[in-house]
Amino acid sequence: MSANARLTFSHIGIHVHDIARVERFYVGMLGFFVTDRGGLIRSGRSIQLVFLSRDPREHHQIALVSGRPMPLGFNVVNQLSLRADSLGTLREFYQVFTRAGVEGIDPITHLNAVSLYASDPEGNRIELFWDTPWHVPQPVAIPIDLNGTDSELMAWMETEARSRAGYLTKSDWIQAMSRRMSLE
Repeated sequence: MSANARLTFSHIGIHVHDIARVERFYVGMLGFFVTDRGGLIRSGRSIQLVFLSRDPREHHQIALVSGRPMPLGFNVVNQLSLRADSLGTLREFYQVFTRAGVEGIDPITHLNAVSLYASDPEGNRIELFWDTPWHVPQPVAIPIDLNGTDSELMAWMETEARSRAGYLTKSDWIQAMSRRMSLE
């Protein structure tokens, strides 16, 4: 059995400056729940932790950990991605983020997915995304106006996807990748 078959992704830990502010964002804006919180002494330093989840089978999907050094100069978190259940859900979050003044809002289609990128209060990049029923070779990043209707956006994206070399339906791509992964 390969290592890939024995491992699944569970959670990410993020060092933060202002743990209460970041907690409020993930709980208030993205609907995470605090599952635990507390403190530890590590290497002679006191650190605080807040554990967040949206899945009752996962104690935590995000661990916020105090003690992020200032100034770091750059964010070591490239992005934290959350799957949306529909294009309409992305549109709702786009409106919520816009009203709340969330920084770095950037709606993009990869044609395989529609993504809403933004920043949490400490500049960590988050992605809310919804998968489309198509696959095209990546990377693809095309700005998208989430104010359009689902039918308008889907028709436009399907035309774009079908025009790309390597276009497949998502189910054909999954079958091809399943065969490939079982051979490696």
